[in-house]
Amino acid sequence: MTVVLVINSGSSSFKYQLVDVESQTALASGLVERIGQETGSARHKVGDADHSRELPIPDHTAGFRVMLDAFEEYGPSLVETPPSAVGHRVVQGGARFFRPTLIDDLVEINIDELSVLAPLHNPGALQGIRAARAAFPALPHIAVFDTAFHQTLPPAAYTYAIDQTIARKHRIRRYGFHGTSHKFVSEAAAAYVERPLRELKQLVLHLGNGASITAIDGGHSVDTSMGLTPLEGLVMGTRSGDLDPSVLLVLARREEMSPGELDEFLNKRSGMVGLAGVSDMRDIEDRRAEGAGAAMLAFDVYIHRLRAYIGAYIAQLGGVDVISFTAGVGENSPLVRAEAMATLGFLGIRLDPERNEARERGIRTISADDSSVTVLVVPTNEELEIARQTLAVVAS
Repeated sequence: MTVVLVINSGSSSFKYQLVDVESQTALASGLVERIGQETGSARHKVGDADHSRELPIPDHTAGFRVMLDAFEEYGPSLVETPPSAVGHRVVQGGARFFRPTLIDDLVEINIDELSVLAPLHNPGALQGIRAARAAFPALPHIAVFDTAFHQTLPPAAYTYAIDQTIARKHRIRRYGFHGTSHKFVSEAAAAYVERPLRELKQLVLHLGNGASITAIDGGHSVDTSMGLTPLEGLVMGTRSGDLDPSVLLVLARREEMSPGELDEFLNKRSGMVGLAGVSDMRDIEDRRAEGAGAAMLAFDVYIHRLRAYIGAYIAQLGGVDVISFTAGVGENSPLVRAEAMATLGFLGIRLDPERNEARERGIRTISADDSSVTVLVVPTNEELEIARQTLAVVAS
């Protein structure tokens, strides 16, 4: 069987997708949210049919019952199309988990212990895992970690220049995130250009509300912009990305901000929303076109940081063969792609304006025929990648 149920669980919601790996299609997908609130909501999509309802969902266990009811009522039947396994997205695997892992009670304990490194993500994933194991006790459950792909980072890339006794005590290092997406896209790009993955130097730009860039050499992550948490690196929808650490000290002293308030400030009130009041790049581009100064500055800051990382990672790789744009902004904003590449002509990198503006679906080339580097748009599919990795563990 090649059908996998993929779960992406948070503290008050979870997404799911029933994936047929062989055909690379989603047989159904859904979202259960506002768990624990007075009224929850559930959405189940099969083909063009989209079914929604509101009802109390006190916890994740109840949420899974709602999901199972939706499969039974709207299809596809999990009896007629049974999943062979359940794949779970887990954000933080620390240095312990460097491959997809069969979940048992000990793995649950480890995921729980790693919550100190991802307090916003791992607890919710663990709630989903426990509810799913109760709902599907006969199936193997596999954890696929966002951080696993980046376990190939060399020490020079993952080590922070702080007292190493303190760093080791608190496991402070760069872990990197979006690893499932970076792996999927880099492998899809290699297949598209019909060259062995092991021969390619690649940059993958995962640009969505969360954003990261990874330098990939021969299929291995060698540098990545996110760090101990998903806060480091590029400017994002609501996250600041890189900043002088002394900013935190200034805010703590002058604004009397607590650690919790600083966390909320940098993760939810910074980035594009902090600069321009909106987090969606489509809104930024519309306001920029109207001449709004804040949106113009926000866009310029976003592109400035993006170009800086692109240049740095080309230098780290010693050249680049393929650059891929992916995720919501990367796949859908010709303006971001054009501006990100605009200063790279000295390296012979050139976009084809018509290809870049085309609103085609699927993987495609947007660089000019005479460009020294192939530039692609590669739609990411993290659910398919999680399903693939899940089946690989089951098969082994």
